[in-house]
Amino acid sequence: MNSFDNPIVITQTFEAPLAHVWNALTVHEEMVQWYFSNIPSFEPIEGFETQFIVKTEERVFPHKWKVTEVIPMKKIAYEWTFESYTGSGISIFELSRNENQTILHFSFITTEKFPNDIPEFKRESGVQGWNYFIKEQLKNYLS
Repeated sequence: MNSFDNPIVITQTFEAPLAHVWNALTVHEEMVQWYFSNIPSFEPIEGFETQFIVKTEERVFPHKWKVTEVIPMKKIAYEWTFESYTGSGISIFELSRNENQTILHFSFITTEKFPNDIPEFKRESGVQGWNYFIKEQLKNYLS
């Protein structure tokens, strides 16, 4: 997640109606089933903020999200920061249709560098995490 010039980009096609994919990305009750189970609340409204903790074996990451853009059924973006760590990024989920399929174009763009000495903030970790959430968790949830 540390490269300004190299965002994480993932494209995934789902055999699901666009409205189902949108709801999986924006409805709290659905998000907690495939994303982070401890998201306390979520609303697809610009300016909405939420925070929750993710723990690894060695560290605690207090996630803070702020919704920065919403175009219903097309695009949602939110900023990520982590309390007590420098750095920030924006995750962007964009949806389009192809006949009976929905295509998700995802990108994570670092807007302020994360610490270089923490493995969870390295780009490879971000690529692995986003592939897991989108290509495994979300895909399984929608099928």
